[in-house]
Amino acid sequence: MNEILNLPINDMARTEFDCSCGKHHNFSIHDVAIGSSAIEKLPEIAAPFKEGQILMVYDNNTYAAAGKKAHQLMADAGFNVKELLFDRGDDVLVPDESVVGRILQELSGPTPEDTRLIVGVGSGSINDSCKYVSFHCHLPYIIVGTAPSMDGYVSDGAPLMAAGRKISYPAHLAYGVIGDTDIMKDAPQELIAAGFGDVVGKITAIADWDLAVKVKGDYRCDTCVELVNRALEKCFAKADLLPKRDEEAIKYLIEALTLTGVAMALIKISRPASGAEHMLSHFWEMDYIARGLNPIHHGLQVGVATPVIARFFEELADILPEGTGALCPSHEEIEKLLASGGAPVTPKDIGLSRELFRASLIGGYKVRPRYSVMEFAAEHGRLETIADKITAEYYD
Repeated sequence: MNEILNLPINDMARTEFDCSCGKHHNFSIHDVAIGSSAIEKLPEIAAPFKEGQILMVYDNNTYAAAGKKAHQLMADAGFNVKELLFDRGDDVLVPDESVVGRILQELSGPTPEDTRLIVGVGSGSINDSCKYVSFHCHLPYIIVGTAPSMDGYVSDGAPLMAAGRKISYPAHLAYGVIGDTDIMKDAPQELIAAGFGDVVGKITAIADWDLAVKVKGDYRCDTCVELVNRALEKCFAKADLLPKRDEEAIKYLIEALTLTGVAMALIKISRPASGAEHMLSHFWEMDYIARGLNPIHHGLQVGVATPVIARFFEELADILPEGTGALCPSHEEIEKLLASGGAPVTPKDIGLSRELFRASLIGGYKVRPRYSVMEFAAEHGRLETIADKITAEYYD
């Protein structure tokens, strides 16, 4: 029972166990390879699909980071690789209808059945797009991560833009996940900071989950909470070394992001990783895209949103269920943690306008149907008062 807590991360693939939460959990990813030179294992992991066509997807940045190497490894091993490269120049690749549609177009060989496997080389946008397409086409996919920038490498949801809205679609777990620390430690510093911001966001996500359990009777798996908290503890202990690209600090960051994904995969919901802080991030991202602007990196937004949500817990301390508030550190502690890891701290740091920021505090809880501390504030008639107070603290 709860055996997964005692396993090294690379041994968690194909794990199933009866959990103390009363459910049988199954982590069905076939292979996880995280560490130095992990990309070398790509041909071995992909070996069961060697007889068909492999579609390899990257953008101009991820091709330079790892795509060229991944393609060479597969070609040298005798795989039939078809390439799809999204060249967006300096623009951010947005995982929207055009990207998903382009991947679908490239799947076919001489016959549509020829493609046996999708290999994505990248992080958030590439991963989510390939995951979604592979799920609907009943194909396995392998993700070769290029940056420790988000926690979706081992999750089974696919957050995509559709008609201007950020929607998390059902998908499936990857067949294999490769996180080469030699590649990821050389990612742009803002992507490392984004990954750290996403990890910091788990602080308020766990508190939000506790609130939903106590107010709405939601299900919670304490094994998953423990898995996430252990990963956070290791990552935060080395946070101040992330701006220096310390190898151990980067490894712990990758592990924290991956283990959070494992927790989501085990219970098939994103509660261990995503709460009100993610709702604010999605609200801001949708606004930027609607105005034709490049969105800010997801994890940077999540990090900035985390002390904001901590302020909600502080303002509602007098009416929160017993024990919930204690799960969330003060917003000052969270801001100090973000700064130590080289991540932006305030909404001003990422260029959010006062108007957008306040609007997100009022309407952010409607972004997805998930109970959060913001909805709790609305139910108790205190949402606008708290929103005004927090906005004034940051902008006046």
